[in-house]
Amino acid sequence: MDSVIFKELTCKNKKIGVAQLNNPKALNALNVTMIDMLHAQLKLWESDENIASVLLEGNGDKAFCAGGDVVGLYHEIIKLESNAQSDDKITNSLCAEFFEKEYDLDLYIHEYSKPIIVWGHGYVFGGGMGLFAGASHRITTEKTIMAMPETAIGLYPEVGASWFLNKMPNNIGLFLGITGAFFNASDAKYVGLSNFNIASQFKDGLVEQLCQIRWGVNPTQQIDSLLAGIEQKSLSYMPDSTLELLSTDINNLIEGKSIQSIYENIIQTSFEHKWLLDAQAKLNNASVLSVVLTYEQLIKTKHMPKAECFNEELNLSLRCCQFSEFPEGVRAQLVDKDKKPRWAFNKIEEVEPELVSWFFSSIKSKN
Repeated sequence: MDSVIFKELTCKNKKIGVAQLNNPKALNALNVTMIDMLHAQLKLWESDENIASVLLEGNGDKAFCAGGDVVGLYHEIIKLESNAQSDDKITNSLCAEFFEKEYDLDLYIHEYSKPIIVWGHGYVFGGGMGLFAGASHRITTEKTIMAMPETAIGLYPEVGASWFLNKMPNNIGLFLGITGAFFNASDAKYVGLSNFNIASQFKDGLVEQLCQIRWGVNPTQQIDSLLAGIEQKSLSYMPDSTLELLSTDINNLIEGKSIQSIYENIIQTSFEHKWLLDAQAKLNNASVLSVVLTYEQLIKTKHMPKAECFNEELNLSLRCCQFSEFPEGVRAQLVDKDKKPRWAFNKIEEVEPELVSWFFSSIKSKN
């Protein structure tokens, strides 16, 4: 069974390429094979003048894509025997291959010359956000649940999050990054991640109407017009935006503060709103090292272009594969599933500046 299914839909004068992530038992989590298949097919479609646009979706009703195959990375790190692997070992490992190929694909989607419509239904986490964020037409539904939950597994928000979290208003991106809090379709549109909120019941009709388009010189505008009309019919199905409601509160928790004081503010405040309480609980269980790395990464990349953000992420991600926090987080959450990670630090003030500097030091290039 192919882990990505490709097909082409015939329109009046051109075709639409459809790529469906086909790993529903794992909530369409990405592995290297899927990344390779997607990248190769997108290149073919980009150079095919008969393809007007691309539709990217996930198989099943639960998830577009709930992340990357971090369990596979965990087993690779364990095989490398030591948590302090040499730079040479890590740059020649599956970890380097996975992150390099994933980030190359994500950046390619950002820069794709044809419209990409992504159907962000159900869970859109981590690696799924990497695919979603770069598309030209990003659709969320009433069942969309988004998050960058990497601090729960000893990692940090990557796949371009250094770019897109920094674009969000009122420090919301930093809040979402350090807490891993979930958010909905209306939240996604408020922070600029989603272009269109469309009720899931309209999907089949949307595809049928795409196939009725006679594609002209501006396919992006044609898709915009179609999706905007369907969005109008979907308004009553969409949840309210919690992030818009709480944006001032979030900004007050974060603006102008150090990561230590931000962390203490969120942990110690007596919130009344359930969403903030849930975010607080997630932060309380997160790796404080990951929280610090997330903050430092977002500060460092705040004004960088996308390509540089991805380069910075590749370096930091490989450093994370060299340290105990990431494999331990994956072990606790996804392998043994005891939900009891043995983090390297119990308190955020214990995180040593020298260690943080090491994470951001340049890793040697692959031989």
